[in-house]
Amino acid sequence: MDTIQWTTELRFLIAFGLGFLVGLERESARAAQTGHAVSGVRTYTIVSLLGFGCAWLHTLGVTFALLVGCVSVTVFAAIGYIGKQKEGHLGYTSEVALLLTFFVGALSLLTIIIVPMALGIVNTILLSEKSDVEKFVERLDKSEFLAVLKFLLVTVIIFPVLPNEDFTEFKLNPTRIWQIVIMVSSIGFVGYFLIKKFGSEYGLTLSGLLGGIASSTAVSIAVGRIAQKQPDQSRNALQASLYASAVMYLRILVLIWILDASLVQIIWWKFCILSAVGFVLAFLVRSENGKKGHDTASALQNPFEIKPALLFALVFVVLSILTTFVSRGFGSSGILALSGLVGVTDIDPFILSLVQGQMQSHQVVFIAIIVAMMSNTLVKGAYFITLAKEVRKETIFRYGMWALFHIPILLL
Repeated sequence: MDTIQWTTELRFLIAFGLGFLVGLERESARAAQTGHAVSGVRTYTIVSLLGFGCAWLHTLGVTFALLVGCVSVTVFAAIGYIGKQKEGHLGYTSEVALLLTFFVGALSLLTIIIVPMALGIVNTILLSEKSDVEKFVERLDKSEFLAVLKFLLVTVIIFPVLPNEDFTEFKLNPTRIWQIVIMVSSIGFVGYFLIKKFGSEYGLTLSGLLGGIASSTAVSIAVGRIAQKQPDQSRNALQASLYASAVMYLRILVLIWILDASLVQIIWWKFCILSAVGFVLAFLVRSENGKKGHDTASALQNPFEIKPALLFALVFVVLSILTTFVSRGFGSSGILALSGLVGVTDIDPFILSLVQGQMQSHQVVFIAIIVAMMSNTLVKGAYFITLAKEVRKETIFRYGMWALFHIPILLL
């Protein structure tokens, strides 16, 4: 749009078009139902042009023109609303839309053109999608709504005010730390809602694939519990656990790419091989045909609560300090030993602290990541074995073989 010369004539056409667009929606809504509409195509178009004319007078020095125009439209909308109330109709959406259309017409002349265009188009969309918005509100779970608010609190309010500078000898940067928290939490947040939407419909397989976006360890425990309660679902649960673990490699690859694209150029094909091995192992599991899986979303916690986000930040800071300390005191061997131990927990904080810290060569970082993944694969298999006893031998074979496959990848 920067290449277009937005002359007064073009801005006039924009004001005309946006007013006509909103009016067309209101006119069609009135035709589709028996309800009362305060105005239609002509009225909204004229009101938008009125705003444009008042803004033009304002630029010529008639400073009160905008105020007079705004008051006039408000009075007109109020009269229409009173008339609706006498006929038993409630709601003032059309009246508010009419007032907004006046401002859209004025802004078409006074500011950059993207502002009135965005307001006019969003206004029309909200008016036309009334039924869909109402259905969404009816289906909205309170806990999920609170989770969305907390997500906005962490991303929109807290993140911008954090200092972007290094502190202490370990070079801890609050902005970078919180950026990683948001990045990981966002992936889990999206994964949770995907599971909520699709998990119960498509069963454990899709729940495992989507759950790997949030936490493959959590999925392994969740589906293991399902297998424990319903042994006939053990193979389906094992397949879901393997799918989630296969997705983990792709998820971590994306996270590393965001932080250090140069490292991805070295490791991407190795991660893809390990992920492919997991998908093959999962695909070869003979699932119980005709038996739908359970929704793992109920077993997974909502991945965006304030406390888990703060805990992730704390774990990330501790592992960053510990990694620096171990690197200085014991060198590469200490880092590799530490990577084997962190596999019993969520390995994301450790891997991201390695990548962000850049305290070792890429080769050492890569080996430490693979060792942590191998350890985590064995641990997830152990978690699942303790819960799903019906497929214990098959679980040992598949997770054990998968863990061993990390060794030739290291040698490559």
